[in-house]
Amino acid sequence: MLDLDIMYRGTVYPWHCDHMGHMNVMWYVGKFDEATWQMFSRIGLTPSYLREQGRGMVAVEQRIAYRRELHAGDVVVVRTGVLEVRAKTIRFFHRMENAATGEVSAITVITGVHIDTTARRAVALPDEQLAAAEKMITDDDPGI
Repeated sequence: MLDLDIMYRGTVYPWHCDHMGHMNVMWYVGKFDEATWQMFSRIGLTPSYLREQGRGMVAVEQRIAYRRELHAGDVVVVRTGVLEVRAKTIRFFHRMENAATGEVSAITVITGVHIDTTARRAVALPDEQLAAAEKMITDDDPGI
């Protein structure tokens, strides 16, 4: 598990918690989303690239498994691995961990598609971004 790159570090704040006292699902998704944009940036799908080239990334599938609750004050890390890269798609996962205990709190697997934002159609990823994503491929099982 520890060989995966960390794409997010953060803290659970009281306003992230619901009436049952643990972090609400909307915040898991938000923290995973922040990790996604860090990963995209790392492989060259930066905000400037997306804007200048008229490109975007869209999620077409996302699965989440919740393993352990997080509470106000908990510090989290999100580790990321790429499972598969195709011409127009990247399938990857994030594993959210309690930084103090190392316990896995949640896991998500996401399929993202590279699109032309004007035509609203899938288009091939540039070779440079494909190569960078391929370097992040792991045989680590996401666990869902």
